Amino acid sequence: QPRLVESGGGSVQPGESLRLSCAASGFRAKDYAMGWFRQVPGKQREVISCIRSDDDGADIEYVNSVEGRFVISRDTTKNTVYLQMNNLKVADTAVYTCAAHKTTCGRGIGTWGRGTQVTVSS
Repeated sequence: QPRLVESGGGSVQPGESLRLSCAASGFRAKDYAMGWFRQVPGKQREVISCIRSDDDGADIEYVNSVEGRFVISRDTTKNTVYLQMNNLKVADTAVYTCAAHKTTCGRGIGTWGRGTQVTVSS
């Protein structure tokens, strides 16, 4: 049974960092498009970063609002995808969820984790 479990969320002040982890089981994460999504109450869930394998290793994408501050990575030996979040802003407060899709992050049904809360406040 494919499963994703997120960890690493918490409460921090603006400018601080957090690292989220997404541990996959029941499938190989490197064979899928692995994405980090976030959702704020009352707003639509958005994909903020995606990593998928290609002929050169990995193709990585970020949404503009996190480009330069967040870094997605994966450890194939641990079957885990990470999201290093630096210089966090109040606007980054959301529930962060990881998901696996066959070819493109967010396309199709996918396998989803339950999410982890990130709160940034002063």
